[in-house]
Amino acid sequence: MAPPTPHLAVRGSEGTFLLLGPPHCEESPTFQRDERQGRYVAFSRDGTLFGWSNGDKVSVVKMSTGELVKSFDLPKTAMLGFSPLNKVLVTWKQYTKTQDNPQGDANLQLWDLQTGNCIKAFYQKKAEGWCPRWAYDESIAVRCVNNELHFFENNNFETIANKLHLQKVSEFALSPGPQPSKVAVYVPGSKGAPSFVRLYQYPNFGGPTSALANKSFFKADKVAMLWNNKASAVLVTASTEVDKTGASYYGEQTLHYLATNGDSAVVQLPKNGPIYDVSWSPNSSEFCVVYGFMPAKATVFNLKCEPVFDFGTGPRNAAFYSPQGHILVLAGFGNLRGQMEVWDVKKYKQVFKPEAADTTFFSWCPDGEHIVTATCSPRLRVSNGYQIWHYTGTVLYKHETPSGKELWEVVWQPFLPGTFPEKAVKYQAASSELGSTQAKPAQAYRPPALRNKPESSSLKLHEEEPPQSMKLGAGDKQMSKAALKNQRRREAKKAAKQENKSDEAPAPESEPQPVRQNPAPSTHGDPETDKKIKNLKKKLKAIDELKEQQAAGKPMQKNQLEKMQKEEQLLKELEELELGL
Repeated sequence: MAPPTPHLAVRGSEGTFLLLGPPHCEESPTFQRDERQGRYVAFSRDGTLFGWSNGDKVSVVKMSTGELVKSFDLPKTAMLGFSPLNKVLVTWKQYTKTQDNPQGDANLQLWDLQTGNCIKAFYQKKAEGWCPRWAYDESIAVRCVNNELHFFENNNFETIANKLHLQKVSEFALSPGPQPSKVAVYVPGSKGAPSFVRLYQYPNFGGPTSALANKSFFKADKVAMLWNNKASAVLVTASTEVDKTGASYYGEQTLHYLATNGDSAVVQLPKNGPIYDVSWSPNSSEFCVVYGFMPAKATVFNLKCEPVFDFGTGPRNAAFYSPQGHILVLAGFGNLRGQMEVWDVKKYKQVFKPEAADTTFFSWCPDGEHIVTATCSPRLRVSNGYQIWHYTGTVLYKHETPSGKELWEVVWQPFLPGTFPEKAVKYQAASSELGSTQAKPAQAYRPPALRNKPESSSLKLHEEEPPQSMKLGAGDKQMSKAALKNQRRREAKKAAKQENKSDEAPAPESEPQPVRQNPAPSTHGDPETDKKIKNLKKKLKAIDELKEQQAAGKPMQKNQLEKMQKEEQLLKELEELELGL
């Protein structure tokens, strides 16, 4: 039996409709376009149901026939969703209160999709985390309420079956897949105490000792927690709103790994800068991280948090694995020009390098062969539209939203895992009348003062790093974990120095520049001298970081420039102290 053809839901000022996906790319004959401006669209987890809100009603239809399942008179509904087995429809509207009704009405409603009756209504003031989260078999559902996680069993929302109380718990993530269910919870730090993430298995909530894993850390205003498909490990991206060193506009980010067997680690990223994206492979045995000041690095890590493959540097800020896990797309969207790199992750070989300018949305089709890119409002209010591609870079279908109209959202119809088998990766572009858009080679930036002068091969703003395998050879396997860690640190420092080398003027041979090393801590017998040496090295390290930022194109403030000008003086003081002068 041939696999089904996925649909693409499209929502915009032209209405809500379904596009029958590739290779046809035509409007679905079983769904009548809703001309009213849709507020929200959602598919069920298995893709058999489709629901949408048009400002008057919430409607649910069967995807196979277009038959109406249920319709609800809910004019103010802003969001909706389905439970995993399609038993419950969840709707949410903005919480409001009036003088006549100071308490307000319960704005989160759960509906029985068979009878159409309201099962339960809750107060949910924030849109963030509005929808309850279910185990895939609907044996439990979870909500976060007033520093507690409330667990309900078998869709009985009248009785709280279990509670997990942690002071100031603000985020949680329920594991995917079959029982037993696990939950990751985040508690922000306060009054000098660190933040922490803990993993629990339902319903064992006896305290810290009953946790499967525990990881504490500082520098976290918020976190994003991501389970792998096998529910064996979680990646936690911890972020601060402000980088106190002034190195990054995006604040500071760190990446942590927790496994249900109790293992935890900090993922060591060899390039300084923001963490743009983290993505698990569908096989749950590796993950990709996009990080570092532009041009950003992208690296695949295994479950020991060891690098497996480094994609080098490039203009990218996102990573997308295909549903089957055999292809990885690295892309630069938003404030980047839309360059994509399509990689065969079994051979770590690049397939194609297309470009989709002004893209604000990217998504893999469940068949693992097609993708959609879109330019949507309100992120961009001009040039709205969407394109369906083959992963080899061929554009199969293109829709440009008419002038004066807007595109708000496109969503692929999902399917259960295993519906579409993995196919061999193709390296030859698929045929299409619309052709393909190969990304043009990037031109090196030239400062205005040098634009009318002959080009020099040594003029580079950044030192580009090529892709390379990071798998250990036979000799490396004999090294201890500590030795490997130190080796990676040395390599990272060497790479950082090479980035700065192109921006530093070479000194005359008769006046060699002093070279800074990182020897073992000096012991001169005088604690005061050792303390001075340590402080000087700390200042020199800070200057190195400023120079790296300057090489990356970050404008320097006056006090930072003054600090950098003191480098020679600090080096001289350090040399005199170490020589005992």
